[in-house]
Amino acid sequence: MRLYEFEGKEIFSRYGIKVPKGVLISNPDEVVRAIDIVGIPAVLKAQVLVGGRGKAGGVRIVNSREDALRIAREMFSREIRGVRVRRILVEEAVKIVRELYLSITIDRSLRKYVVLGSLEGGVDIEEIAVKKPESIVRIYIDPLVGLKSYHSRALSEGMGLGGELASKLGSILNSLYRIMLDYDADLVEINPLVITETQDLVALDSKITIDDNALYRHQDLVSALEHDPRDMDEDEIIARKYGFTYVKLEGDIGIMGNGAGLTMASMDLVKLYGGRPASFLDIGGGANKERVKAALKILLKRPDIKSIFINIYGGITKCDEVASGIVEAIKETGSDKKIFVRLVGTREEEGRKILIENGIRYFTDDNDAALEAVKAVTGN
Repeated sequence: MRLYEFEGKEIFSRYGIKVPKGVLISNPDEVVRAIDIVGIPAVLKAQVLVGGRGKAGGVRIVNSREDALRIAREMFSREIRGVRVRRILVEEAVKIVRELYLSITIDRSLRKYVVLGSLEGGVDIEEIAVKKPESIVRIYIDPLVGLKSYHSRALSEGMGLGGELASKLGSILNSLYRIMLDYDADLVEINPLVITETQDLVALDSKITIDDNALYRHQDLVSALEHDPRDMDEDEIIARKYGFTYVKLEGDIGIMGNGAGLTMASMDLVKLYGGRPASFLDIGGGANKERVKAALKILLKRPDIKSIFINIYGGITKCDEVASGIVEAIKETGSDKKIFVRLVGTREEEGRKILIENGIRYFTDDNDAALEAVKAVTGN
């Protein structure tokens, strides 16, 4: 789960990290009141969960109430990289001396937290890594040991900060680490973290990503998610509702399986035979008819998908339930997309009978099913 900038800054503020004075608005008429609170000049920041917001016109500086009203109206009437702007964060403009980068994420290969710091803030960390890899300081934290003062010293020394700035940086690092733990976060990022004219460190932006598997421990976030789909499209909302893992891709062959490993292997097979996967859709173990139907309807409704490869290995998943779900999804959507099903495991004979009676091709070998799904699109 990704948090909006304003949500992340609320958390930052609670943990003692300085953020600019700001007011969240949901329509243009509220911007004048917001300007009265934060002052002029101010910054209008579209609250959308997409990258490249600034370059797309989603961050604008205003120097008068008239400018603020005009730009707010423009923002609310447009999309930023395909996402409609529904809220704007109006903030005081901060006088910046230098922009820094600071984040904590997880290095899964080392099974440690990793702190990333750089004096090259304000741009994507990926861009920094390519252009100036030597400018990135990496500090690894063993979760069994936790964050210690020597980690903070190593970070400030690596970034070339001393005195009060080093002390303030250490305090912010401590807060970010506590946020990582308290919120079960995968990523907590400040970019940019700025040095102001008064030698303060202020978080001008926030990025926090929460582990979806830990959301049951954060009911306040679950409630927020129910009221706000986080810029998800209809398919992503349905997938979240049923607990599917769904990633939309740019190919033309829909892929659905039960289990992440099997679904990834199915994608590899399609690529091997020259096809382009259009989805990663893992319905998980034990999927019943209703779950299968809901999942397949996501793919059947996508106009960019030309054929569908379904790969099911039935253990706790019953093949007849899968087959019934497939048939019902086709009937309810009226789709004529070509579907190729590899179906083996528990109650497979019953499942195959259902598929045969409804004219749906089934296979026992997933190589054969993947190849036919590719041929249906390429003609080769």
